[in-house]
Amino acid sequence: MIELSRPVVAAPMAGGPSTVALVIAAAQAGGLGFLAAGYKTPSAVASEISAVRAAGVPFGLNIFVPGSSSPDVALFREYRAILERDFGAVGTPPPDDDDHFAEKLRLAAGVPFVSFTFGLPPGSAIAALKSAGSTVILTVTSADEARQAIAAGADALVAQAGTAGGHAAVFDPAGYRGDTTAPALLGTMPRDVPIIAAGGTGTAADVRALLDRGAVAVQAGTAFLLADEAGTRAAHREALTGARETVITRAFTGRPARALRNRFTDVYGPHAPIAYPAIHHLTAPIRAEAARRGDPETLHLWAGTAYPEARPGPAADILHALAP
Repeated sequence: MIELSRPVVAAPMAGGPSTVALVIAAAQAGGLGFLAAGYKTPSAVASEISAVRAAGVPFGLNIFVPGSSSPDVALFREYRAILERDFGAVGTPPPDDDDHFAEKLRLAAGVPFVSFTFGLPPGSAIAALKSAGSTVILTVTSADEARQAIAAGADALVAQAGTAGGHAAVFDPAGYRGDTTAPALLGTMPRDVPIIAAGGTGTAADVRALLDRGAVAVQAGTAFLLADEAGTRAAHREALTGARETVITRAFTGRPARALRNRFTDVYGPHAPIAYPAIHHLTAPIRAEAARRGDPETLHLWAGTAYPEARPGPAADILHALAP
């Protein structure tokens, strides 16, 4: 089902870092790469799928599962007022944003590996993808979520620890602390299906330790942020070469995510409610301007705890260095 000559998966990283070139390079190096469908239009996703298929390599596609709960309106308005006070105009969240979920499901049919983040997709979607020949992988952050995912029909799981960079895949973000490690989380996973471990992996020793504990592969994202083929912004690349601590924050998107600590996480993190994707849209123009100016103190600098191990270079070299 998941047979790689080098058991390393280049994680899907929405917002720019994951590129067609990165996915192809990971596969050609013996691993597996995932396109990140999050935030993209269906036409953009279709174009990327076609480009990778043309390269003739195995690959995956990651899709965000739309949320089912509504944010606290009062807390959201309070946060918007704070941002408007400091930044002026902010973004306008659409009344209903499901990230083109239905369209992306149709595009995913037949993609070799299809993974989901932020919850469980409908059972009918899982069944349809399987019928089309796709291996369905669900991302979980706890043993309870893993049991739900297996019951829903997952072919495999990504067990994402709190040490992982970027958004936590947690089904219910309320109370999420991000305090689990990959080895500890892997130890709690049911073994009904293959498990891909993720979180805090920056060296071959980290990968080997998780494989020895039963993982069939290890998914790494932060390790590839400095890859030549990654679409990581310049300010983000520069920040990864510094010395900052990482924190769990909702400041940028209204969903817990691990990032390098900066002024934005310090000032606005304590006020940010759980309100994804509304806050993502609210802060989007602020972050875009920060990227344009190269301002690392206002930009979302997603990173896992092993970010000091990240090195620049070709993705193939990075993947080979991770593979034990």
